[in-house]
Amino acid sequence: MRVFLISLLMVSFFSFSSFANKVKIERVEPMFWWVDMTNPNLQLLVHGENISKYDVAVNYEGVKIEGIVTTDKPNYLFVNLKIDKGAKAGGFDLIFSENGKKKASYSYELKARKEDSANRKGYDASDVVYLIMPDRFSNGDPTNDSVDGMKDKLDRENPDGRHGGDIQGIINHLDYLQELGVTALWNTPLMEDNQPRTSYHSYAISDYYKIDARFGSNEDYARLSAEAKKRGIKLIMDVVTNHCASAHWWMNDLPASDWVHVFPEYTNSNHRKSTTNDPYVSKVDYEKNFNGWFDNSMPDLNQKNELVINYFIQNTIWWIEYADLGGIRVDTYPYNDKDAMAVYSGTIMEEYPNLNIVGETWLSSPAEIAYWQKDAVNHDGYNSNLPCVMDFSLFEAMTQAFNENEGWNTGLIRLYNSLAFDYLYPHTDNLFIFAENHDTGYLMSMLEGDINKLKHLMTFLLTTRGIPQIYSGTEILLEGKKSDGDGKMRVDFPGGWESDAKNAFTAEGRTWKENEAFDYLKKLLNWRKENPVIHTGKLMHYVPENDAYVYFRSNAEKTVMVVINKNEKAQKLDLNRFSESLGAFTSGIEVMSDEEFDLSKGSISLAPNTSIILELK
Repeated sequence: MRVFLISLLMVSFFSFSSFANKVKIERVEPMFWWVDMTNPNLQLLVHGENISKYDVAVNYEGVKIEGIVTTDKPNYLFVNLKIDKGAKAGGFDLIFSENGKKKASYSYELKARKEDSANRKGYDASDVVYLIMPDRFSNGDPTNDSVDGMKDKLDRENPDGRHGGDIQGIINHLDYLQELGVTALWNTPLMEDNQPRTSYHSYAISDYYKIDARFGSNEDYARLSAEAKKRGIKLIMDVVTNHCASAHWWMNDLPASDWVHVFPEYTNSNHRKSTTNDPYVSKVDYEKNFNGWFDNSMPDLNQKNELVINYFIQNTIWWIEYADLGGIRVDTYPYNDKDAMAVYSGTIMEEYPNLNIVGETWLSSPAEIAYWQKDAVNHDGYNSNLPCVMDFSLFEAMTQAFNENEGWNTGLIRLYNSLAFDYLYPHTDNLFIFAENHDTGYLMSMLEGDINKLKHLMTFLLTTRGIPQIYSGTEILLEGKKSDGDGKMRVDFPGGWESDAKNAFTAEGRTWKENEAFDYLKKLLNWRKENPVIHTGKLMHYVPENDAYVYFRSNAEKTVMVVINKNEKAQKLDLNRFSESLGAFTSGIEVMSDEEFDLSKGSISLAPNTSIILELK
């Protein structure tokens, strides 16, 4: 009996010892990968207690370990794998050992890649992008409004609180977007943001591989992409590489001491993005822009650390493959380390040569913005590899041009002058153009509620060069100002919640004025969709006169004449001035009204405060 008890104790001791020596793998990212990628290299971030002291091995045909990278943090190691062409989809174990003794294993999966995934077509000038802030669009699944473990709970009465919009709400209204004529959908970030307040915008990400549970799941996001694709709508993911959330899981145990920028005391970015290409810039100002924190809840990531930038390259590629994305938008682009981001954009575009990536380049002048576009001729030889930039210069011109009287440099001449600097851009068709977004006031508030001004602006936005983006609610005249505490910032879309008294997703739920705006945009967007001349046709414009701005889009098949007429009085437009563009055309059919204009008489009559789009014959 005593021997038996001793034996039991010995078994228990050795079992406990064996258990105590086991390594607990807390996290491996990316969680899985794909075979047949253009780049055969994959770097796994492995997190576990004292994991850095262990050796790692794999035994799977076509997969080998190229090296192990450790940092000054014992709970991390980075495993460099090479996945040969021809390697088969399947699972294998990562074996962790010490002195030849196995301590742990982790099952890893390589998935089959979607057919022709590398050649996926991204959004371009043939698209119209619709921007949604998901929390404020539609609540399709009330069961996820507040989630255990997530700090910020539902509070729809609070302008800065979570209102409950989610992925299912977007899916529920994809038919509405299709009817409107939208062909690309950009949502502000849907990844987890577990900050205790103002988390609804999700620009402070706490887990880069997880959709926020209050929006849904990773599977829901992939389903949104699939359902959008069925309707001819590409899905664009909003990516944040400059900063993470102070609530990010790794902030309790950084992968490396220099994973984020650390200062003796808290240091905010000076937000002087012009330091990027300033030939006279001081080092202290330059570094404060790039290395300072965007906000005290948003630690600034150090992209100069190759492990950091590689993490984000792989994270972006992972989401493109997993959710079958049609493009990427990168937040706060000029705050990132510019050399690292050239690697980021270049590597992703090598994997997907027909994709598109737009960077948020919030700068005022075309010279500053053009610096960030791929192939720009820059004084320092810098090439960003970033295909598309956001044209904030034209944005500023649009928001002023329709609200002021004509002068030497005011009114419609602002549009002309902004476009006159297009020679600075190497790829003018690949400019992201917009008159409002989630960071600005609502367009109808800026336009003082004037629907004629809206029609003018939308006519211009949707017929000039570039990739137009409209913001959720423009089509129903939503108003609101970007000022803290006014209760109108980032307002909810009426009808997105079951309790809403009004449902603007339906014609019956809209006022006659809202239907006028919706129908106008619907016709214009759907016409634009079918007219490549507007996507890539040559642009020729004429200096505005008498509150009228005239320009032409032309290709081998078609010529379109656009007249933006702000004049409050009826006027005759002398056509002789435009003979270079009119050529032998003698008539034109107005796109929105179907009215025929006779051009043979040398002039046309313009109704007061009316824009026209003529398909020339």
